[in-house]
Parts: sequence; C-alpha cells; structure tokens
Amino acid sequence: MNADLIIRHARKDDLVALIAMFAADDVGGHGDTVDPGALPAYRRAFETIAASPDQTLYVAELDGEVVGTFQISITTTLTGRGASFMIIEAVQTRDDMRGKGIGARMIELCIAEARARGLPRVQLISNAKRKDAHRFYERLGFEPSHLGFKMALK
Repeated sequence: MNADLIIRHARKDDLVALIAMFAADDVGGHGDTVDPGALPAYRRAFETIAASPDQTLYVAELDGEVVGTFQISITTTLTGRGASFMIIEAVQTRDDMRGKGIGARMIELCIAEARARGLPRVQLISNAKRKDAHRFYERLGFEPSHLGFKMALK
C-alpha cells in the first residue's frame, strides 16, 4: 500500500465523502443517501460520536481524498470479569480503492490501538452477504466465532 496513506480522526468536512461511500454500498442496506435533506441527521450522528469518550470515527486519506473509514467503540461488560473490549464498526473502503491494502491498514490500526489500551480482544460484525469481507477478516486473524442477530424496529 502507498506509504502516503494517512489514517486520522474524522472531521466534519469529511462528512460528504463518508456519506457518499456509505450511500454507494449496495449490500449494507442501511438506507444511506446523498440527499441533502439527510445531512442534518448525519451531522447529529457525527457530533454524538465526536462527543463520546468511548467512540472514535476515523478516515483513511490518500492524496487528500477520503478513501476509507471505520469507527471504534470501547465497551465494558460484566462478562470476562468486567473486561473492556473494542468493537470495530462501519468499515468501508471506497469501491475504486479496494484491494490496495487500505482495509488492512485500517484494521491493523484498530488492533494496535486495542493492544496499546491493554484490551483483551477486538470484535466486529460483517453482513452475512459479504463473503469477500469475511475472507479478508479471516486473513487478518479474525475467527467467525458467533452468530449475530438484528431486529429492525419501526
């Protein structure tokens, strides 16, 4: 991968590029859109994430362009003797930049951050339809250990 790749905290001025990346995702089914009427909702979400001490939104930038993103959350549960762990969420690489090592660099940063914090594990979920992503995560050392469930509330 290009040594010029920068992974940094997301800024408000990254929102348009991030929204476009999510809206272009035809598998995720999250209802993301580049419709300007949705921008206030994205801004509110960004502010919530930015204000949280337990969440961080990142971007991967190459030649001044946002080419990837991910979010980490630190959570603590009573299981595992009250252990805290990292959840990696919303991992996305721009379509035209896939296969260039960007995703691996983003996940490696997550793992390094978790180790630096002394966390015992990192975990993520991936859409069941994303077979290529599953192979990618397994190549990085993740194991498909659990089955996830979701319920849409209307």
